Amino acid sequence: MSTPQRKVALVTGAARRIGAAIARRLHADGYDLALHYRHSQADMEALLADLNAARTGSAIALQADLAAFDRLPELIARTVGRFGRLDALVNNASAFHPTPLGTTTPAQWDDLFASNARAPFFLSQAAAPHLRATRGGIVNIADIHGETPLAGHAAYCMAKAALLMLTKSLALELAPEVRANAIAPGAILWPEQGKDATSQAALLAHTPLGRTGTPQEVADSVAWLLSDAAGYITGQTLRVAGGRGLG
Repeated sequence: MSTPQRKVALVTGAARRIGAAIARRLHADGYDLALHYRHSQADMEALLADLNAARTGSAIALQADLAAFDRLPELIARTVGRFGRLDALVNNASAFHPTPLGTTTPAQWDDLFASNARAPFFLSQAAAPHLRATRGGIVNIADIHGETPLAGHAAYCMAKAALLMLTKSLALELAPEVRANAIAPGAILWPEQGKDATSQAALLAHTPLGRTGTPQEVADSVAWLLSDAAGYITGQTLRVAGGRGLG
């Protein structure tokens, strides 16, 4: 009797932070993984070593700048070429930086839309035939600020809003074979450039659960949305935000 083929997921921006947590959770659930990264080579090498030590040959790394259009269908092709199938696409990679009104440049706009909206669209388009074949799923990592603006970050908020609409459009166009959903995290990890203690306290004061979330909580939500337990859910945005925005 042949051994059933393991499911396969492509995760973008997977070397660090939330992306790495998603990779580890899906791997623990039995997925083979194609893990995209841009600059974080050392982090990716360490992650790959851990995953492949646990299950030999179960994870590969794919380096690409998601702003380079030709690399997007290539990521899908290389994933399917290596593993023979694709069951899940997790669009996690994201640029984040301020764009104050009056000083925003076209280059900043293009950078934010490239990773947060354009790449997820064209990756999903390239992945669609493979996901239809496996009755797979797409999870887009959005942001609560795709629904509620963040001062000084108009272009980022617009790009995440586009990602939320893409999620609904994919759900409509790829049904019934493929489900597409989004996760809108709140405060999970503070920005790498830092956030002062006063700003942190002010944000948490508006979070009913009174704490930041964890990358693992986002990863667990991704795993659930891709599972059969969420098999009747598509086109939805799951807010993983500790109740922030309720009032």
